[in-house]
Amino acid sequence: MTLHPILAALKKHKAGVTLITLQIALTLAIVCNAVFIIGQRIDRINRPTGMDEHNLFLIVQLWVGAPTGDDAASVDKLDSLQRSDVATLRNLPDVESAIAINTTPLINSTWNNGIGLKPDQRDSTDQAAMYFGDEQMIPTLGLKLVAGRNFTASDVTHMGFQGHMKPPIVIVTRALADKLFPKGDALGKTIYVDRNTPSRIIGIVARLQVPSVESWANSWAWNSVLVPTRLDANYSRYVVRAKPGRLDAAMREAPKALYAANPMRVIRTGSNDDSSVHSFAEIRAHAYRADRGMAILMGVICVILLCVTGAGIVGLTSFWVGQRRKQIGIRRALGATRRDILRYFQTENLLIAGAGVVLGAILAVGLNLWLMQQFQMDRMSLLYVLVGVIVLLGLGQGAVFAPALRASRVSPVEATRSV
Repeated sequence: MTLHPILAALKKHKAGVTLITLQIALTLAIVCNAVFIIGQRIDRINRPTGMDEHNLFLIVQLWVGAPTGDDAASVDKLDSLQRSDVATLRNLPDVESAIAINTTPLINSTWNNGIGLKPDQRDSTDQAAMYFGDEQMIPTLGLKLVAGRNFTASDVTHMGFQGHMKPPIVIVTRALADKLFPKGDALGKTIYVDRNTPSRIIGIVARLQVPSVESWANSWAWNSVLVPTRLDANYSRYVVRAKPGRLDAAMREAPKALYAANPMRVIRTGSNDDSSVHSFAEIRAHAYRADRGMAILMGVICVILLCVTGAGIVGLTSFWVGQRRKQIGIRRALGATRRDILRYFQTENLLIAGAGVVLGAILAVGLNLWLMQQFQMDRMSLLYVLVGVIVLLGLGQGAVFAPALRASRVSPVEATRSV
C-alpha cells in the first residue's frame, strides 16, 4: 500500500484532520502531566513518617483550672500534671509505652528552627522541625536509632511553652545529619539550635518526617531534631503506643483512665474530625485528603479526555467511511481485499495520530516546564511522554478499528450505485 492515496484523501479533509490532530496533541500533553501529578501525589500519600504508625494513636487534651502562667511554680505544676498523665497511660494493660510530645508528623502543627554550625550564625545552614519529649520518645514512636545513643532519664529537663530552649544534647535524623555534615561524621559534632548555645549530636535516627505536609516544607521534609525536654502548657499531646493488636482497645480505655485520674480536663471523643483521640491511620488520611482528592480528580480528567479523543476518532472515521462508500466499493471491485481496506483506515489514523503525538510530546514538555516555574513542580521524566505516545497511538488504532471493519465489509456492488 502506498501513502499517496491516503495523503491525497487527508488533504481533502483538512479541517477534520486538524481537529483530531490537535485533540490528540492536547490530550497527550494534559494526560502526561496529569499522570505525573497523580504519581507525585501517591508518593506523598504513601511516604513513611519513620514511626510505627500501625500501633500509635494521639490524644490531645486541655486542662481546666490549670496554671496559665510561665513562672517556675506554674511550670512545675503543669509538668507534674503531665508526668502523672503519662504514668497513667503507661500503666494501662493494652499500652506498651506513652510520651508527652509537642507535635507529631502529619498534624501540620510545627515548631521549626534554623540550624547553624557556628555561634551567632547569621543565616541558618538548614531548617528543621523540633520534637520535644523524654527518654521514651524513640521507642514509643518506633524510630530506628542508626548511630549513637538514646536519651537517658538524667538527660531530660522541662520548661514552659514560652521558655527558651538551650539543649546541651540532641538527636537528629539522618537526612539532617547528611545535610549539615556531608562527610558522614555528624555524630559527636556540635550544632546550634539556639544561636548562642552549642548542642552536641549524641544520636542519629533513620527517619522522622516533619509535622507539615504542605509544599513549603518539601525541601526539608526529613529534617528533624529530637530535644530531651518536656514542654509544659495548659494543654498536652500524648502519643500512645499500643501493644500489637490492641490499638482499638487502648484508644477506648485511654480517655477513661485520664478522666478517672483527673476529671479537670477536656478530651473530645467520637469518630469525627473534632475528636481528640485519633489513630495515625486517621491522621494520615486527614493529612493527605487534598492530595487524594487531587489524584482522583486528575484520574477522572484523564479518563474523560481519553474517552473524548477515542469518540472523536470513531466519529470522524465513521463519517469518512459514510462519505467514501462508493470509492471503497470501487477499490473492492478492482480487487482490494477486506484486509486492504481495514489496513488503509488504520494507516490513515496512524498518520494523523503520529502527527498529534509529535506535537503533543512538545506540548507536554512545555506544559511541565511552565508548571515547574509556576508551582515548583519537579521535572517530568520523558518516560511519561513515551508511555503517553504509545497509549495514544494504541487508542487511535483501537478507536478506528470498528468503523474500519465496517468499511471493509462494503460490497463491490457499491461501485455501481449513485452517491
